[in-house]
Amino acid sequence: MGDATLYTVLPTHTADAGIALGSVGIILSANRIIRLFLNGPAGFAYDRLPRRWLFIPALFIGALSTAMYAAWEGFLPLLMGRLLWGLAWSGIWVGGATIILDASRDHNRGHWTGMYQTWFFLGGGLGASIGGFLTDWLGYVSTMWIGAALTALGALIALFLLPETRPNSGEIPVTLGKTSLTLRDNPDLWATVVLQAINRFVIAGVLMATMALLVERYLTVPQFTLGIGTITGLLMVGRTLFSTLAAPLGGTLSDKLGNRWLVSLVFSLIGAVSMGLISWSTPIALISGILLAAVASGSLQTLVTALTGDLVNFQQRGRAIGLLHTSGDLGSALGPLAAYALLPWINLAGIYWICCGLYLLSALLTLFQMGSFKGKGT
Repeated sequence: MGDATLYTVLPTHTADAGIALGSVGIILSANRIIRLFLNGPAGFAYDRLPRRWLFIPALFIGALSTAMYAAWEGFLPLLMGRLLWGLAWSGIWVGGATIILDASRDHNRGHWTGMYQTWFFLGGGLGASIGGFLTDWLGYVSTMWIGAALTALGALIALFLLPETRPNSGEIPVTLGKTSLTLRDNPDLWATVVLQAINRFVIAGVLMATMALLVERYLTVPQFTLGIGTITGLLMVGRTLFSTLAAPLGGTLSDKLGNRWLVSLVFSLIGAVSMGLISWSTPIALISGILLAAVASGSLQTLVTALTGDLVNFQQRGRAIGLLHTSGDLGSALGPLAAYALLPWINLAGIYWICCGLYLLSALLTLFQMGSFKGKGT
């Protein structure tokens, strides 16, 4: 909730956080930048150690980082909190995907990965919407304390209810995935990595970091009583609802068709259309584009995770997920930096047209993979 709330309100509540507007991009990217160095070790640890005792401490560290947002203001304390959240999220993000791959098999991996992403999007969307509403109602600091408490509650639930999923050596499931993660030996995995980077750059990076600016410039009316944070939060709810619905749809469809690349192609094209709509900046086109982007990003998030499970064997699963999320973190870290760096030179519409082009690049890559990859279920 702390992370989602920051994306919702920080661009318009810089005074409450004690930072300048020019620092927003750095703050929103810091946790992702540090994860570039942490996801790999996290994946290695999940391949070697019990999942449960890596995942649960990461949740408690996440609660501590959100408490830091509330306890101190200023650039340096907020930066330190974001770096600590990066450490926590490496454990949560890599561990969660690895755990769900443990619980699935080749024939239903898309379905269960989609269900996992559904609850991920639901949690993120509720955090953003409730965070935006509470910020308008109670203020920035109080909202962050509430977020820290709820995150700690989630950690306690996992402590009591999450089982260990890592099989013993005699229980390792059969898989057709490769043992190598190198570009030469497993180029299909690296194509998946690129898809993840583009999807996260556009949605989790650029769109999330500029949503409040879109609301402020195009969706607020002086006579309207709702604040910017609340309107942004409501858009996050709609975006999350559409992502929640799309995530299992894309995964289950790829299971039934036996071709995850084809489904990835379709949703990459939907992503390109969504960015074109947002660039028009009229209220109807903008809202339609945001919701359509949610459909594309939610499905692609599911598909790249399922593809990773297809393309590597069990012993490499944690490291492969670490690589996948490192590419996503690179994209999502560069997104806010790129958006705020380009704003003085081009308008928001121009930035979204660039994102449209990136999704078209994803479509071309998936089209190539459809002709080159022969593996089962992909």
